[in-house]
Amino acid sequence: MKPRFQADADFNHKIVLALRRKEPAIDIRSAHEAGITGIRDEEVLRKAADQGRILVSHDRKTMPAHLAHF
Repeated sequence: MKPRFQADADFNHKIVLALRRKEPAIDIRSAHEAGITGIRDEEVLRKAADQGRILVSHDRKTMPAHLAHF
């Protein structure tokens, strides 16, 4: 099974676009596409997990604590 990725709202969208352009086989969804823009970190983690996606984020301030609790 290929890994599937979910970009957090704070993840640089230019990276998502570049990944899609350079390697179209990578399954990555933007926060907008997933409808997770503006929701709490805990909910973002839950949605990504429920859909079998690996969350990618630039949030080093709050996300590590939420991930540890999750």
